[in-house]
Amino acid sequence: MTEEAVALPLETPAPPVGVAARRKAVMGAAIGTTIEWYDFLLYATAAALVFGKLFFPTHAGLAGATLAFSTYALGFLARPLGAVVFGHLGDRIGRKTLLITSLFLMGGATFCIGLLPTYNAVGVAAPLMLIGLRLLQGFGLGGEWAGAILMAAEYADAPRRGFWCGLVQAGGAAGNLLATGILAVLAATQSEAAFLAWGWRVPFLFSAVLIVIGLWVRASVEESPVFRAARAEAGVHRAPVTEALRTRWVGVALGAALKIGENISYYVMTAFTITYVTEVMKLPRSVALNGVLAGGVAGAVTMPLWSWLSDKIGRRPVYAFGAAGVGIWLFVFFPLVRTGQPAVIALAILAGVAIQSAMNGPQGAFIAELFPTRVRYSGASLSYQLPAIIGGSLAPIISIGLLNATGSTVPISIYVAGACAISLVAALIARETKGQTFAEIDARG
Repeated sequence: MTEEAVALPLETPAPPVGVAARRKAVMGAAIGTTIEWYDFLLYATAAALVFGKLFFPTHAGLAGATLAFSTYALGFLARPLGAVVFGHLGDRIGRKTLLITSLFLMGGATFCIGLLPTYNAVGVAAPLMLIGLRLLQGFGLGGEWAGAILMAAEYADAPRRGFWCGLVQAGGAAGNLLATGILAVLAATQSEAAFLAWGWRVPFLFSAVLIVIGLWVRASVEESPVFRAARAEAGVHRAPVTEALRTRWVGVALGAALKIGENISYYVMTAFTITYVTEVMKLPRSVALNGVLAGGVAGAVTMPLWSWLSDKIGRRPVYAFGAAGVGIWLFVFFPLVRTGQPAVIALAILAGVAIQSAMNGPQGAFIAELFPTRVRYSGASLSYQLPAIIGGSLAPIISIGLLNATGSTVPISIYVAGACAISLVAALIARETKGQTFAEIDARG
C-alpha cells in the first residue's frame, strides 16, 4: 500500500467490539489517566504549598509562589513537544505502546521529584533538577491524553462515545482528587515543620506504586480496533503531524479554542486559589486543600453525566453551557472565597468545577471526532496541548500578576470570562458530531 493511498477516504468500518473488551479498554484508559493526572496535578498543588519555600527560599510570599508556578508552567511548555512526538508515533505504530511509554515517563519523573534535595542542601542545583523533571512530566503528558481518549473513543459504540470518553476525562479529576486528598491528610496530621521536611515527599514517592498498577492494566488492553482497521485499509501516513496541520488545521484550531476556556478556568479555580487562600488570605493550607478536594469530587462525578447528556442532545449545547456558565460563575466565585468560611470556599470550588465539567466531560469525544483516523492522534494531541502554552501554564502566573497590579480579583474574573468566550464561540460554530461512527467521519475526509 503506497503512502498516497492514505489520503483516500477510509470507509471500512472497524470490526465489532464486545462489551467486555470495550469496558476493559475504557477502564484501562481511565485508570492510566487517573495516575498520569495524579502525577501532573500533584505538582501544581505542591507548587502552591511548598515548592516556593523549599526551592526558592530567598523569595518570600507571592514572589516565591510566582517562581514555583514558573517551574510548574514549564511542564505545559513541554506538552506540545510531547504531542508532536507521541502523535506522530501514535498514528504510525498505534495507541497502546505510546500509552505505556507515557505512563512510565510521567510516573518516573514524579517519583524522582520526591527524592530531590532542596535549595538549602544543594543550592541552585535543586530548582534546576526540579525543572528538568517537570519538563519530563510535561513531555509524557503531551502524549497521554490523546492516546487514552482515542483508546476509549475508538473502542466505544458511536451512540455512547461521549459517555465512555467522559469516564476517561473523569480519570483526570480522580487523579487530582487522589493527589489533593493525600496532601490534605498529610497537612491535617503533620506540623508545618514536618510537612516541609518530609511529608510533601510521600505522595510523589507513592507514584511508584501507581506506575506498577497502571502498567499492569494497560498492558492487558488490545490495540484500538479502529486503528487496526484503518491501517489494514490504507497503511499509515509517513508524516501524520504535518498532514494534520496541512489538511485539518481548522479542526486543530477549533479543538484548541474549545480547550482554552476549560483549561484556564480550571487552574484559576484550583492552583491559583490555593495560593490566594494561603498567601493572601492567610488561611490554613487545609482550607484550600479541602476546597480543591471538593472540586475533585465534583469533577469525577459530573463529567460522565455531562458526557452522557452530550450523547443525548449534542456536544455543542452542553459545551456551550459550560463555557458560558463558568464565565459567569467566576464573578461569583471570588466573593464567595473572600468570605474566608471553609464551607463556602469549598462550595465555590465545587460548583465551579461542576459547571466547568460541562466542557471537560464531552471534550474528549468532541475533539476526537474532529479528525479522521489517519491523523486523529496527531490532530487531537495538538488541539489539546497547544493551548497549554498560553492556558493552564500561565493562568496562575497571570492571575498573581493581575492581583498584584490591581489589588482586586475582578480582572482575574474578566480574564477567565474572555477565555470562556473563545470556547463558547468555538462550540457554537463546530460541526455537531454526536452519534456519528468513525467510518462516517473518515469518509467525510
